[in-house]
Amino acid sequence: MAFEGLSDKLSAAFKRLRAKGKLSESDIKEAMREVRLALLEADVSYKVAKDFVAQVSEKAIGAQVLESLTPAQQVIKIVNEELTALMGVSEVRLKSPKRPPAVVMMCGLQGAGKTTHSAKLANMLKKQGHRPLLVACDIYRPAAIEQLKVVGAKANTPVFEMGTASPVQIAKKALAHARDYGNDYVILDTAGRLHIDEQLMGELKDIKSTVEPSDILLVVDSMTGQDAVNVAKSFDDALGIDGVILTKLDGDTRGGAALSVRAVTGKPIKFVGMGEKLDDLEPFYPDRMASRILGMGDVLTLIEKAQTEVSQKDAEKMAEKLKKNSFDLNDLLDQMKQVKNMGSLQQVLSMLPGGNQISPDDIDERRLARIEAIIHSMTAKEREKPAIINPSRKRRIAAGSGTTVQDVNMLLRQFEQMQKLVKQFSHAPKHGKGRFGGMLPGRMPF
Repeated sequence: MAFEGLSDKLSAAFKRLRAKGKLSESDIKEAMREVRLALLEADVSYKVAKDFVAQVSEKAIGAQVLESLTPAQQVIKIVNEELTALMGVSEVRLKSPKRPPAVVMMCGLQGAGKTTHSAKLANMLKKQGHRPLLVACDIYRPAAIEQLKVVGAKANTPVFEMGTASPVQIAKKALAHARDYGNDYVILDTAGRLHIDEQLMGELKDIKSTVEPSDILLVVDSMTGQDAVNVAKSFDDALGIDGVILTKLDGDTRGGAALSVRAVTGKPIKFVGMGEKLDDLEPFYPDRMASRILGMGDVLTLIEKAQTEVSQKDAEKMAEKLKKNSFDLNDLLDQMKQVKNMGSLQQVLSMLPGGNQISPDDIDERRLARIEAIIHSMTAKEREKPAIINPSRKRRIAAGSGTTVQDVNMLLRQFEQMQKLVKQFSHAPKHGKGRFGGMLPGRMPF
């Protein structure tokens, strides 16, 4: 996961501060030296790392911190605030012009993921109730238009294309088409190159002057580290970008691009790609990202993900089932699907406070697949009433799911424990219905 190395090193530095109790200036200077090294190892720009540490040190050495009852917590609070400020303080949304449609021009080097993230953005806007239009302005890369059609179909978004006509004309015609058909967002998937050149920039400038986009978003691969920041600076100098989309932030990236791009370019990160699915695009919240980096979790984003998977109607239905203690294996299967749709278990756990301390080696993603296979191998009656599953049925279920009788026994045992826990909750004093009645209490069997 992104920032994993940085999070570990910062956690170690702050752990040593906590052990000190009362802090001296030398303690803070030593901790800041470790913070600076951690940032540099995360591929943060040297100047950005140096300025960041200087600002934190200045605030941390103040009497208010050194004389505090919890000085280590005060230092962590300052680091959290400065990390947030470094990445932009607050979320920056797409602009909304007075006269629609809003034109979003996607640009970047070839291979950064412009086409895929154009569809991801369209998918996000569609879920928000908008009517986006994807426009194929990349006439050079083989199969670029077809790729946009494929991902556009997955996002249930129309694609405007004119074959190999001039990209400037395509953009102009697409804008007129959007006005005629009521599309309120036009997303231009422009061409990229393997490197920045005059021809690329010239074409992008012509498109910009013709359609006057409300947002020019640069798509950059966060795996390239400082190269991503250099690319952002070059595009901004030549074109004047409005924001950045960082891709592959779910991968094994050190995070330097996310921490440096705002400080170097002055332009905000607006979205981050957190996976390969169309739903794996998130608005960028600097405060939440700082919280993740410091191992404090990101519960707000987790709640928002849950809200997209659990409708109010389903939540109330599940709450009623829990109240009546009629929760069965069909319901467990539905819950598992909802958790899977929120991302990998590692992603979900990383959003919980302290979740970054759980090693990926301790998480068996295949366990979910085995449980699903076991439940799918049961009859409808067995799912509704697991108590009827006798030894012969267990052998049949194990054979049908490619698992063992021991696996079946373990699932049934854990499900029985979960039912007992649900029963206890159903008899507990009521404090009003929560929005997430469908989210299970207690330990899930995966």
